[in-house]
Amino acid sequence: MQIILLEKIAKLGSLGSIVNVKPGYARNYLIPQGKARRATERVIAEFEAQRVELEKKQAEILAAASAQATKLEGLLIQISQKSGVDGKLFGSVTNANIAEELRKQDFSVDKAAIRMPEGQIKQVGDYTVTVALHSEVSAQITVSVLGETVA
Repeated sequence: MQIILLEKIAKLGSLGSIVNVKPGYARNYLIPQGKARRATERVIAEFEAQRVELEKKQAEILAAASAQATKLEGLLIQISQKSGVDGKLFGSVTNANIAEELRKQDFSVDKAAIRMPEGQIKQVGDYTVTVALHSEVSAQITVSVLGETVA
């Protein structure tokens, strides 16, 4: 299915690119999320008329993401979890836990934007986590998992 992208999407294309994708990806994700439209002659003409406005909007989104990244970069958050005497957690720390802790510190970050390279945290310690705020902007934060030993 041919679509025209309304914003930059990693590994797919930039604003205004006409690309071929699988129909399910377009129908179920890109089009409902407002990231793309079906590439018909009428839609392409409408896009060209609105191109400057869309580029300006994308530049504002990128600037906002960059500003938030500078605030987040190097941030240390602490999460307390119950653990055994050996430092192994009862349960795990997930991206949802990290997103909730960031919300408590007045950062609006979606849990899907938090990249945990080693998966869920299951041990007490300090871990580096990436927060992808935009396809071009990300920030590194440190998550310190503190153990509450249970007797």
